[in-house]
Amino acid sequence: MMDFYDVVIVGGGHNGLVAATYLAQAGLTTLVLEQQPHTGGAAVSQQVFPGVDAKLSRYSYLVSLLPDKVVADLGLGLDLRSRAVASYTPVRRSGRDLGLLVERPEGPATRASFAALTGSDAEYDAWTSFYGSVGSLAAAVAPTLLEPLQSAAEMRSRVDAALWDELVERPFGESVERRFADDTVRGVVATDSVIGTFAGLHDESLIQNRCFLYHLIGNGTGEWRVPVGGMGAVTDALAAAARRAGASLVTNASVTSVEADGVRGSVTWLGGDGERSVDCSYVLSNVAPATLDALRGRPGGDRPEGSQLKINLLLSRLPALKSGDDPTRAFAGTFHIDEDYSQLESAYQTAASGALPSTPPSEVYCHSLTDPSILSPELVASGHHTLTVFGVHFPARLFASDNDVARAEAARRVLAGLDSYLAEPLEDCIARDSNGNLCIEAKTPYDIEESVGMPGGHIFHGDLQWPWATDDADTGRWGTETDVANLLLCGSGARRGGAVSGLGGHNAAMTILTR
Repeated sequence: MMDFYDVVIVGGGHNGLVAATYLAQAGLTTLVLEQQPHTGGAAVSQQVFPGVDAKLSRYSYLVSLLPDKVVADLGLGLDLRSRAVASYTPVRRSGRDLGLLVERPEGPATRASFAALTGSDAEYDAWTSFYGSVGSLAAAVAPTLLEPLQSAAEMRSRVDAALWDELVERPFGESVERRFADDTVRGVVATDSVIGTFAGLHDESLIQNRCFLYHLIGNGTGEWRVPVGGMGAVTDALAAAARRAGASLVTNASVTSVEADGVRGSVTWLGGDGERSVDCSYVLSNVAPATLDALRGRPGGDRPEGSQLKINLLLSRLPALKSGDDPTRAFAGTFHIDEDYSQLESAYQTAASGALPSTPPSEVYCHSLTDPSILSPELVASGHHTLTVFGVHFPARLFASDNDVARAEAARRVLAGLDSYLAEPLEDCIARDSNGNLCIEAKTPYDIEESVGMPGGHIFHGDLQWPWATDDADTGRWGTETDVANLLLCGSGARRGGAVSGLGGHNAAMTILTR
């Protein structure tokens, strides 16, 4: 430890590690302080169930927004695998159990699946037209994410004006309702606008539009890939890269205060050897803006509110489906549960009124189908698989009175939704740990806040912002700046932050290096 560093980074999540590596590579002395016993933040792989050799991506679980350039710049050597299936949606209609399959890349089976569900090719033609347009927007936006902020006018000039008005100026629900007729197809499109975002499809704030955009612009393709070894492999590679570059990483360091006056900064923390402080030229905050306000002794603004229920399961086998479709294909992509457009809107209205949705929309994904390395060879040989369930429209307010009771009931309702599409009881397929308990773990927003320090359990540290300057004064800046010149945001709370992207870390490092 030194008494002075060029840069001190508060928080050892993935963004902090990205920033540390870029800065240390450039020769700046860099210190990362992490409260947990390990780096990685919410991007970790952990053995969740006692006596079961399975390392689950406990919180974040897929990668899309992490630019290939960042992976190459930092020499990460990650194995991010594509999924052959983008999504599968079980549907019960007119007494028949069907499934809407979307391949990656889409092929004849996708067109046939749309026709079997809707009775014609019209919805699939609308689908290809819409996502072709979205692809042009993604291709224009993605390259700018690692550059100083473009003005909204400059960005608008790069894309079709009508598409810009549709996706940026008007509520996303209008676009979905105008372009698609089938309730299920509408829901598959709309769900990307409410993952981790509590909003209706016609919300005038347009936070749902911003959420949709971030889900579709990663590397210009919007593809969500599977990190081999789990999310922990991503942050382990980042921590190794930071150390190779010369950064110092200190864990079990609970930061208690941050000071910055525009020229010098100081960070104080509690560790195993008591209280320590260090001075620096720059402080980078990889914690939520609300947390940073508290560390600065400033009154915070509105508290973020997360809106999800995360459930991790280990199965002894994949369950059979009522539709008769192959579960190894159906669960390989994103498996939608009760996410018709009308169901998404109904669940939002119920949750907004303060009640748990009776039929909660959720999404399921089986990591081990694409990457069996997260399981021991014995579990793989015996047919075990992981399932990750992400329930939407579960705002923290629903768990405020009794988190334990509400968690149990919310998990029961979500799993009952999955059960309703299965040809056998889900419980019969759930493995048991060494204590004989079912391998199920549920996390509410309050649980996530307690575990990884995200205020309100908000997975984006707050509402996502447009990935360009909405104020001309911000054009040319990096979206990491605060009210103090030498205090920068490098986490998900930075403009263009959110999800496992490294964008906040890269852009904070560039803010310093380009000065």
